Parts: sequence; C-alpha cells; structure tokens
Amino acid sequence: MFKYLLLSLLPLFLFANLTYESNSKNELALLNSFDIEPTFLYDPVMNSMRRKSSSTQRGKHFFRTMKDAYIFIPIIKNILAKYNVPQEFLYLAMAESNFHTKAYSNKRAAGLWQFMSATGRLYNLHIDEYVDERRDLVKSTEAAAKYLSFLHKKFGKWYLAAIAYNCGGARLSRAIKKAGSDELSVLLDEKKKYLPKESRNYIRKIVALAIIGTDEQHLLSNEYEYLLNRANAYSISTVKISGGESLKRLAKLIDLPLKDLKKLNRHLKYDFVPPYSKKYDIYIPYVKLADFKRKYYEAPMKNIYKVHIVKSGDNLSYIGKMYGVSYPLIKDFNHLKSDRLHLRQKLIIPISKSRAKKEINTRNYYMVKRGDSLDSIARAYRVSVRNIKMQNNIKGSLIKVGERLKIYE
Repeated sequence: MFKYLLLSLLPLFLFANLTYESNSKNELALLNSFDIEPTFLYDPVMNSMRRKSSSTQRGKHFFRTMKDAYIFIPIIKNILAKYNVPQEFLYLAMAESNFHTKAYSNKRAAGLWQFMSATGRLYNLHIDEYVDERRDLVKSTEAAAKYLSFLHKKFGKWYLAAIAYNCGGARLSRAIKKAGSDELSVLLDEKKKYLPKESRNYIRKIVALAIIGTDEQHLLSNEYEYLLNRANAYSISTVKISGGESLKRLAKLIDLPLKDLKKLNRHLKYDFVPPYSKKYDIYIPYVKLADFKRKYYEAPMKNIYKVHIVKSGDNLSYIGKMYGVSYPLIKDFNHLKSDRLHLRQKLIIPISKSRAKKEINTRNYYMVKRGDSLDSIARAYRVSVRNIKMQNNIKGSLIKVGERLKIYE
C-alpha cells in the first residue's frame, strides 16, 4: 500500500523539484544580470520585502500593477535591450512609480522613471506649457536607458548603476570611497550606513520585485501566467498627428475610449498636442494602427479652437480665465512677443468644441469694465449704440462696471 502511495506521489515530488530548480535558476540568472553575488538570495532584509510583496494583500497589488502596465511592458523591455540594459531594470520603474506615467513625487520627480526636471532636460526630455516628456512612456524610457548606461559605464556594475540612479553618482562615489569597496554586501552594511537607508533598501526592493515577477510557479498559482509571455500584439505604436490636434477627435476617429488614449499620452498637459509642431508623435495601441492609417486626416484648426476677438478692456489674464486656460498658453499659441493686445485682434484659443458650446458661449455678452461707454462697446462689436440699448432696455447712456450686456453682432 505504501509503495503505491509513494508511486502516486512521485510525480508531485518530481514536479516540485523541477519547479524549485527552475525558480532557482531564474533567481541566479536575475542576480547575475545585476552583477550581484548568489549569496544575496539570503539577504534577510530583501527576503522580508519579498515575503511582504508576495503576501495576499500586497500580492494582489503587485499583480494589479503588472496588469495595468501590461501594454507598456513590451516596449519598455525593447528599449532597455536596445541600450544593452538588462530587462530586469523594468522593475526599477515599478519601484519608482508603480508604472504610473502620471506619477509625481513630493520632490517634483515625474513619470515612470521619476526624473527630476534638470535630469530630464539633460536627456532631451522636453518640458514646457504643453508637454512634460518625463511622462512620455517611450521618450522617458529612452532617457532612463541612456542614463543607466552612463552610470554602468562610470561604476562598472549594474547594481551600482541602480543605486546611483536613486541617490546620485556623487553620493555613491563618496560611499564607495568611505567603505573602501564597491561590493554590495559592504555598501549595504546596516551598522556602517555608508549609504542612506532609502538607497540601501532601493536595490533590495528592485531585486525582490524582480524575483516575484519571474517566479513562474507563483504566477501560475495566481492565474497570472500570461504575464510570463507578454506578446507584442499588446504593445504600442507611434503615430504622427498635426500640431494642435485634439485627442478627443482622434479617439473618435479610431474608435478608442478617450481615457485609454490619454493614459498612453500622459505627457500632454492638455487634450491636444503642442501647436508649435507641424507633426507630433503620440501613442496608440498597436491594434488600432490600421484604423489610424485608414481613418485619420488633418482637420482645419477652426473646427477645434475658439476664435476670440479682442475687446476694450481685454488682457491675456482675463481671456485666459474666461476660457479656462493659462495666459502663457494663449500667448505661445498665437506667437505673441509681448502681452500687449489691440482691439479686434483675433486670438486662437485652444479649447474643445464641446466646452466652447457648453461653457464658453459668451460672444453674445459683454461684461462692462472701468472706462467703458456705450460708444466704445458699440465700436468694438461693430454694432449701433441703439442696438445695444434696445437689447438691454437701457433708456439713458449710463452703464455700470460689472453689468452684463447682451450684444448681437
């Protein structure tokens, strides 16, 4: 009887052994990719992080994060490979931002890779009134890969590049000099504290997340085996659209929910691409590329933006508040060299058609300002004083500051 029981359990023992061997090989390969010694698998702090991240509640968070980033992962891995950065550095982005392109820290770091603005600009990430390319999932990953390559070239080991990414190259150099070694076990000494606690735990967190993410048995047991084979079919395509183009219009053309299009283009501060570019790159799901090629066409700007005719008393700040956009944006969009405006000057205001109809339908009304008269308002709108008086039941010529007048052009 015992013999038969042993024979029936043998496949389970063999499977468990094979799984253990497979996971063990994966873990050793992972450590090797970071240039870390195998003994690091016994680091108590790292293993504590690993257990906590694998626990029921945090494990759900881990898989939810991976699932949300499913469409990003192939392109991130491809870019890392392009710059010969180990693909396991994918988990550095997870440690930094949980793969949230919109992430913004209290230290003013932004995006997937949490770049400070100075470092971002150093790696050609454009930041202005319209865009913050630290949140551009492709361009920021390119920048991170270049930065990590630079740090690896400087320090010679990938785990040192990861630590320097967190605390800075100068801080790491001082720590190595003080420790007299660049060995990980020395730099992570909890008593000597050569590195800040955040940096000591940073590399541990990345390795812990990477081990969980490559643990085949753990993924299979949680029904997330599809994460092991992230097909390029779920990846992203880069397309060019005309300057000032509306994301809402594009989403409608390719039959994609606007929220999904925005999620892929968090670097855009508004729902349109920068007006100063003839063509601008944005991202759409690869499965929508054929629809884009078949359906997209450039639309005249007048169908997307509001035309504002400058009236007496107008200034850029007032106009900006009226339309809910910043005055520097209006200035840049209209290529104005100064804040000075002149009567009947036409300004293009970048605002969606729906908002223009719903909230900004103010062209038939005028708010009286200091210095206004019926004559000056009539001249600005090219209507007669008599017309204004009739529409507003004005008997004399007296108007008050703050009074709202109907104007029919």
